Amino acid sequence: MVTSYKIHELVEYIDWLYFFHAWRLGAQFGQISDIHGCDACRAQWLASFPEEDRTKAAEAMQLFKEANRMLNELDKDYEVKVMFELFDSNSDGDNLIVGDVVIPLLRQQVRKKDNEPYLCLSDYVRPFSSGIKDTVGVFASSVDPEMEKTYEDDPYKHILVQTLTDRLAEAAVEKMHEYVRKVAWGYAKDENLTIKDMLKVKYQGIRPAVGYPSIPDQSINFLLNDLIDMSKIGIKLTENGAMYPHASVSGIMISHPASSYFSIGKIGEDQLKDYARRRNMEVSVMRKFLAANL
Repeated sequence: MVTSYKIHELVEYIDWLYFFHAWRLGAQFGQISDIHGCDACRAQWLASFPEEDRTKAAEAMQLFKEANRMLNELDKDYEVKVMFELFDSNSDGDNLIVGDVVIPLLRQQVRKKDNEPYLCLSDYVRPFSSGIKDTVGVFASSVDPEMEKTYEDDPYKHILVQTLTDRLAEAAVEKMHEYVRKVAWGYAKDENLTIKDMLKVKYQGIRPAVGYPSIPDQSINFLLNDLIDMSKIGIKLTENGAMYPHASVSGIMISHPASSYFSIGKIGEDQLKDYARRRNMEVSVMRKFLAANL
């Protein structure tokens, strides 16, 4: 399924904390996004900071104002596209079998607590040996490539657009995932969460993205592309599996009620060789994709 969202449909789904993080402003300053827009509320928020922090708080306030003005401007000409598909799936050890594609995964090497298991995303999908099909979703989202090129002659506005496009691609996935949980997949038909709750991941299930801590191998994009053909929403993959436009995101959706996000961490040579074998790639090539995890 392919859907296009107008920008004004996505604004409330934006996680502004990550936007302010990109501008090197801490979470406490990003909280301006929760403040009512009236002058009195903003003045009260500004006054709540110690005097030494008020300059940065004022910067955050102005940045948030300019970001919203830019979103209104972009809304006139651009949309964000998102696509997803649900597949019969099973796990087979550390592999996922999604449709007719095998997706090798990595197992966590560092635990937060001694009594916790070493996790792999495949743990959350019914094993092939059970003889019972499970479901896994595959998704991708991207902005209009022309939107990333706006204001190239104005460095400040260009960076503002770039940081907003990243958030818009993620916001489109947030909105799509809500629809999937409640309607398309329907495993959480009675979900009644605020958007703030959704941004805090209080819903059932997870949607780990490629390139993020639980799927660090960017080349997995080639396998996902075999399943959903990202070109339908204008995404092109480089020879290394990177996505263009840059403001794009892809990944999988899992519904297991115990599923949670985790980081793979550092892996040893034994797991690297095993993973390369399952990916049907040379160890030397795989080493490049997983350099940050070695």
